[in-house]
Amino acid sequence: MAPTFTPGTPPATLKAGTSWADAWRRCLAVAPEAFRDDRVLNLWNGTWQADGRVLPAATPVDGSPVAGPPRLDGDTAQQAVRASLDQHRAWRHIPLAERRARVAATLDALAEHRELLALLLVWEIGKPWRLAQADVDRAIDGVRWYVDGIDGMLADRTPLPGPVSNIASWNYPMSVLVHAMLVQALAGNAVIAKAPTDGGVSCLTLACALAAREGVPLTLVSGSGRELSQALVRAPEIGCVSFVGGRDTGAAVATAVADLGKRHVLEQEGLNTWGIWDFSDWDTLSAAIPKLFDYGKQRCTAYPRFVVQRDAFDAFLSAYLPAVRELRVGHPLAVASAEDPYPELDFGPLINAAKAKELTDQVTEAIGRGAVPLHRGRVDPERFLPGQDTSAYVHPVTLLGPPASSPLHHAEPFGPVDTVVLVDTEAELLAAMNASNGALVATLSTDDEATFARLAPQIRAFKVGHGKARSRGDRDELFGGFGASWRGAFVGGELLVRAVTQGPEDERLPGNFPAYQLMP
Repeated sequence: MAPTFTPGTPPATLKAGTSWADAWRRCLAVAPEAFRDDRVLNLWNGTWQADGRVLPAATPVDGSPVAGPPRLDGDTAQQAVRASLDQHRAWRHIPLAERRARVAATLDALAEHRELLALLLVWEIGKPWRLAQADVDRAIDGVRWYVDGIDGMLADRTPLPGPVSNIASWNYPMSVLVHAMLVQALAGNAVIAKAPTDGGVSCLTLACALAAREGVPLTLVSGSGRELSQALVRAPEIGCVSFVGGRDTGAAVATAVADLGKRHVLEQEGLNTWGIWDFSDWDTLSAAIPKLFDYGKQRCTAYPRFVVQRDAFDAFLSAYLPAVRELRVGHPLAVASAEDPYPELDFGPLINAAKAKELTDQVTEAIGRGAVPLHRGRVDPERFLPGQDTSAYVHPVTLLGPPASSPLHHAEPFGPVDTVVLVDTEAELLAAMNASNGALVATLSTDDEATFARLAPQIRAFKVGHGKARSRGDRDELFGGFGASWRGAFVGGELLVRAVTQGPEDERLPGNFPAYQLMP
């Protein structure tokens, strides 16, 4: 049963056994080879290395200290890449049955330590317990699907000439990064990953330790993207670059891989939009709104923009505002009594206080330039510990008509800020939904099937839902992006394996490349 927050019984403590000190002690016990009393280690050349300059780090949950990334310099990263190539040359000849067995054993170990991995995600990146568990489970279940079906996916295909290099954002360490790494290894490649600077290094360290014990050839290093890019992106040893992140960094990576003719998968941000046109099923829309705020919209498939037919604006507000007013924001581990269940929340903090300030400043500036605030959430003290640091928390905000000069007009906020744009014609609807030159997902809510069938192909998103949110998907569901939101090979299902293996010499992979775009 979920805890209830009633006046007079505010949370007073952390749920029993969930402190950062508790989590750290468990890490030391489970994987002593990868953790020291005061730091995590880097993994390269098949060995856990106590190198790199450890940076201080704080949890977004309450601002207290957590383990920071041990940042390598460029020269050491080059050594790690060369060592990974040696691992790759050996691993690619390991029989598929043995690779499958080692990855399957890794999944069993991850499942055994599921709760600890989830607890690390709560502290390092602020995920509520439900979403942290889901991130771990999606990684395990998703890779199991590949373990079961990998034979057919690898028919007439071979591993790449060199290891796969992964540079990913901090928001989904397990279900995006670890998932990709294990599938890449299953396909016959050694794998390198750079731990995100903003959070998740301890969770990734534990996951990689469990995989390394099973003989899976993983490399995990920390460092600044600028310092390590020469090794992780440009090094001739690298067989493929897989990137998940923002457009500015992604553009630099895209330029480098294009110049080198290197295999690449670059997932970048886009402004995912939800259009409303000739629509009347408002109860369905209202029920969908809270789910769209999962993890504070800190995900690549979040919907921060609603494009609404002007004649329907009053009905839209009647459906939207009651739902957004019920969103639950708070400390992910704060309970009234130590034995209470975990609190049920839609989201906790943003990734750090700097991001929270940046987003709050953007909202203030947009209002100052003419945006109309439709909703601004308020702090509920009954969901926080007394006196705790709340500088990383942003409560939901909805703005009507963000000015063209505001970043909120054309870019993804990566936080719990919705913007609404009103339109009068189908042409305006499409222009507003395509404002960011490509997106990963979009949704059009319209009562008429024929209208959806006519307009959806003109929306520049890889996936377009009819009245329902779209997501990355799991297992056999494909994933990619249009325009500037994606460069390189599409992934998901069998395409993820094809992206990191070689087929016929004249093969054209489905994807968005400088010379061509090919849909699956």
